[in-house]
Amino acid sequence: MPTYEYRCDACGESFERFESITAEPDATCARCGKKRARRLIGAGSGLIFKGSGFYCSDYRSGSYKEAAKKDTAPCGAGPKSDACSSCPASKD
Repeated sequence: MPTYEYRCDACGESFERFESITAEPDATCARCGKKRARRLIGAGSGLIFKGSGFYCSDYRSGSYKEAAKKDTAPCGAGPKSDACSSCPASKD
């Protein structure tokens, strides 16, 4: 459920409420109890993904992950023919 911001026209109190998207705005002030609160238009909120499971690579197959590790191996980790020309590992 989204969080809506309210401000009471009677006492000036600003507060937030968790309400269903389809619910009618509740005009009752949290502080004074009068029915003079109005729902404000807010900027909304952003999504925050924390923890594992939110990266596209988390759901890849094992073979894909192994191939990706080979592609990103440090310079000189593979055969000398695979090393770039500027890499000290390619020179004898």
